[in-house]
Amino acid sequence: MTDTNPPRRIAPQSGPQSWTADALSPADWMVPVGAEAAAEILASPGAGRPVLDPLLSRVVERLTHGQGFALLRGLPAQQDTQAVLAALGDRLGHRVRMQLGEGDILTVPADILLLLCRESASMTLYSAAAVHNALLKADRAALEVLYRPLPYGEDRDIPVFAVSGGVFSAWLDRAALARAVPPAALAALEAAMAAPGLALSLPLRPGDVLCVNPFLVWASRVPGLEMLALRVPGDSRLSEGAFAMLGE
Repeated sequence: MTDTNPPRRIAPQSGPQSWTADALSPADWMVPVGAEAAAEILASPGAGRPVLDPLLSRVVERLTHGQGFALLRGLPAQQDTQAVLAALGDRLGHRVRMQLGEGDILTVPADILLLLCRESASMTLYSAAAVHNALLKADRAALEVLYRPLPYGEDRDIPVFAVSGGVFSAWLDRAALARAVPPAALAALEAAMAAPGLALSLPLRPGDVLCVNPFLVWASRVPGLEMLALRVPGDSRLSEGAFAMLGE
């Protein structure tokens, strides 16, 4: 992933990353964690994890090349939450410093963001690719603005949407956008995100762990969640391309 310039021709995004809420069912995003996998999460170091590791491999594939999110359900709510996050994180990637951006969307420079729910909550998720496609239909000029590198401060110019080496990525920091883009482009983006049937309202239960790729799925900020940010070696959107400086 090396090219950072806007594509000559902006094309609709397709595939599982371009989901809309009205086209999904719980079976599309739920990953049940059975008793064996739950027990393996907190197994002693060096112990085998024959059930957990294949399950987490499917999660990583879904986050990197699929819908961009998965919900692990079935973990006991009374578990040591930090230990659970640490155990999952060690199997999924390398921990990185949590850099939580401004605004109501979780903007964390990471390939995987683990969100552990301690009490019942509801989170709103957006497919960045679906927002892109809605904006392409409604206001192509605004979308072209959001493909351009925008000043985010600290000598960093970052677009909202990018296609690097054929790989689609997106980054939304509403507070920074309000300072960096024309009001008309920002209004068009907000209108696209509000399109009927696009956003998914996801109910969370105590013990749930929501796994999100922030470059494919924009998740609303919800109080009461414990978070862990991870980088995936060898397949990271933070390695090079339009968003590499976020990983510096």
